[in-house]
Amino acid sequence: MEPYYAGALSVLPPVIAVVLALVTKEVFSSLMIGILTGTCIYSFGLGEPMPVIKTVEHTFTLMVEKVDFSIVLFCSLLGSLVYVIAMAGGSRAYGQWAATKIKGRRSALLSTSGLGFLIFIDDYFNCLTVGTVMRPITDAYKISRAKLAYIIDSTAAPICIIAPISSWAAAVGSNIKATGVMENEMEAFIATIPWNFYALLSLIMVLMIAIGNFDFGPMRRAEIAAARGEEQSENTLSDNEQPEVRGNGGVLDMVIPILSLIVFSTCSLLYCGGYWGEDPAYHSIAAAFGNTSAGPALVLGSFGALVVALVQFLSRRLLDLKSFMQGVLRGVQAMIPANMILVLAWTISGVCRDLLQTPLFISTLVQDDGGLIGNMLPAALFMIACFLSFSTGTAWGTFGILIPIVVTVAQAIDPTGQLIIIALSATLAGSVFGDHCSPISDTTILSSAGSGCMHIEHVSTQLPYACLIASSALIGYIIAGFTHSLPLSLGGSALILVCTLSYLHLHNSKRESIEDHLRAAEAEK
Repeated sequence: MEPYYAGALSVLPPVIAVVLALVTKEVFSSLMIGILTGTCIYSFGLGEPMPVIKTVEHTFTLMVEKVDFSIVLFCSLLGSLVYVIAMAGGSRAYGQWAATKIKGRRSALLSTSGLGFLIFIDDYFNCLTVGTVMRPITDAYKISRAKLAYIIDSTAAPICIIAPISSWAAAVGSNIKATGVMENEMEAFIATIPWNFYALLSLIMVLMIAIGNFDFGPMRRAEIAAARGEEQSENTLSDNEQPEVRGNGGVLDMVIPILSLIVFSTCSLLYCGGYWGEDPAYHSIAAAFGNTSAGPALVLGSFGALVVALVQFLSRRLLDLKSFMQGVLRGVQAMIPANMILVLAWTISGVCRDLLQTPLFISTLVQDDGGLIGNMLPAALFMIACFLSFSTGTAWGTFGILIPIVVTVAQAIDPTGQLIIIALSATLAGSVFGDHCSPISDTTILSSAGSGCMHIEHVSTQLPYACLIASSALIGYIIAGFTHSLPLSLGGSALILVCTLSYLHLHNSKRESIEDHLRAAEAEK
């Protein structure tokens, strides 16, 4: 379809979708209305005959074009794996065992955070694997699904954007290389890591939340509801859909399939990246990860893990073949809501990027704004990247559009090149913001699915945290623009974040704590 430059109207579809989702608490209709708004602007803007019919036609044509069936298959296969593990009794056994090893909520939260830190290769893989492994444990200690989703989401994109060996590093490096300004794109990417304030502050906040219970706002209310057994936040495998446990499985009946998933997925990422191929350029781990395609690789990994589970459960007679296949189908059914949201999110992102040219509108603002002088450039770029990534729900699309512009502007302002790394870091940090917390971001959706949290509840409980981190990072980039000092700018932003959280924690400590509600719930039993 021919693109149409809609100017300021190009940001209307995601704004409508986000506002409706937050107001109505219903994400499917909100996304669909946002998509139809965008295709309506497109049809009337081109002056097409019968624009109403064309609006509907363009909507479903774009939806078919934008579906990533690899990710849909991965989600479905992972849902099947989770379901059959539960049917075999593996999840129950693992939860009982973990309850004897993890003593308390803090240990459960730190274990969840630690696992998220370790799985840095790909954000999709992180979102669904961490939720699958840790959900029985966090449920046992009455940690809300909203907090589990927050930890998963905060250790997905923010970890990948500062991990040199990841699919994200490859994407950023390829965009940097395309500018022709820097000889070694990996060296440039590594140089941006300490300046990526949003990602670093996100990880600091996760640790503070896990260790010190610094919850506030909607998240605190979700924690209180979970402590009192009143949480109603599951959208996959809800209480009336929980699999019937048909086998007397042990801990290994969960551990072995999950480890198989990790091993097979990692090997598949290397395989799809050409590690064992004929081109010697990809015969190193870093190069293979940089060249890989995450979707097909994760499908291979999840299918391999499902085969391992099939052999393991049938050979030990935990399940028969008929029961196993029933579990596979029910697992796919449980992932239908998440897959539907993904399809709608991809479609609205396509409406903005491909039809209405939202990135071109944003880039025009950057290029035409003569006020972007050197001192304020990092802060301005951070805010623009935040806005664009939140509106489109994609970090890769955001930094793909902005990096060439950022390098050109920064080089013109500061020919010595000192400002380029800071400007690039601010762009990457702002790009991660939208991928982290936008309602139409795929990792936000997958975090909801992986944790079993209602999508809109995950968004509403996480957004205040993300905005606090973004505000702290913005101040850091203002300091960086004037001083070019990493200790001053990163230290200043971290100090603001810690002080704000400490103040909110002190304010909340005057009210009933989460532990008080836990004790009250136990007393009522």
